[in-house]
Amino acid sequence: MPPLSDTAVRANTHRDKAGNIREKPYKLADGAGMYLLVNQAGKYWRLDYRYIGKRKTLALGTYPDVTLAQARERLQGARRLLATGVDPGEAKRAAKEGKRIAAANSFEAIAREWFTKQATKWAASHADKVIARLENDLFPWLGSRPITDITAPELLRCLTRIEQRGAIETAHRALQNFGQVARYAIQTGRAERDISSDLRGALTPWKRTQYAHVVEPEKIAAQLRKIHDCTGTFPVMCALRLVPLLFARTGELRHMRWPDIDLVAGQWRYTVSKTGRQHIASLPSQAVAILRELQPLTGDHEYVFPGRGKNRSEPISSNAILQALRRAGIEKEEQTIHGYRHTASVRLNEMSRWNPDAIEAALTHKMPGTRGVYAGRAQYLDERRKMMQAWADYLDALKAGSNVVPIARKA
Repeated sequence: MPPLSDTAVRANTHRDKAGNIREKPYKLADGAGMYLLVNQAGKYWRLDYRYIGKRKTLALGTYPDVTLAQARERLQGARRLLATGVDPGEAKRAAKEGKRIAAANSFEAIAREWFTKQATKWAASHADKVIARLENDLFPWLGSRPITDITAPELLRCLTRIEQRGAIETAHRALQNFGQVARYAIQTGRAERDISSDLRGALTPWKRTQYAHVVEPEKIAAQLRKIHDCTGTFPVMCALRLVPLLFARTGELRHMRWPDIDLVAGQWRYTVSKTGRQHIASLPSQAVAILRELQPLTGDHEYVFPGRGKNRSEPISSNAILQALRRAGIEKEEQTIHGYRHTASVRLNEMSRWNPDAIEAALTHKMPGTRGVYAGRAQYLDERRKMMQAWADYLDALKAGSNVVPIARKA
């Protein structure tokens, strides 16, 4: 029988000349053990061969994805393997397994696995930033590569692209994220070393700038008056007025949930975004009053500060509170939302009789060493309750222009 032609391959289908569906599949031989198997599902190239006395069949592809000429090339490749004593079927399975392992060990696969584990203890805003850096700045160039094949110069080229758009901080954070993924790969037996350490000193220097904040009583008082006089949507205004009273980070405040608040006890329970620890924040009476006034409006929602329109099942955006601060006339060079944590820390440490560990606990800072372990467990709930109320009273006195200082100075 002569070899197959392109015309014959194209013309033969699962229907006979009368147009009736063939009940059984049939074969069209091409020679040297290769044939086209035709059935209702499609057309398949196959090779029958013998290896160590056993008859075997090797799939060579599907027509028309694999043409007649390409199928013959694959046939020749299989025959060369047989000539050297290699089973082409086993070789194909080994190659497929190699690709599967390579895909599982790719930087993107390992990074997403690492991210899934870590994101459970992160604030949503922080997790969004990390995955965005990976997806936008690293995956397009390194994602499909086995992590063990990525070299320091390749990684540096990715980071240089980030630097060239002026995002120096992002470049440093992307290098940090790569190192975290690489160390996870080492821990799970898929890599032996972290090449990010080879790039120490290779990036444009970047130093974290302290969040802008004021500590002078008269400047704090001026800001509090501006916040009081600011206008906007009621939930956002309530959030802004809580910022100086509480020591929560922006993301933690945005994600404040009604089920986590006990207005009678004056407590708010939440997960600290930086450490993943559960924290009980003491709410001064001023904060409780703000929340009670807001509750009739948003109390039926999960979040205390829900988004607007279709986004009411989500919290307000990360920019909402910041923009309200700017509308109040407080510029970024003067004060940031996070900067109010610094303001409170400085004033309480300089002026008050409060235990420094209680201040750190209120700020949800993770203290080092053994001291951190015991201080973290203690939480200083009773002292923090008194301290937070005294702090709120102090802010009220400043805003009113009173000379009364309700926080006792150190002796």
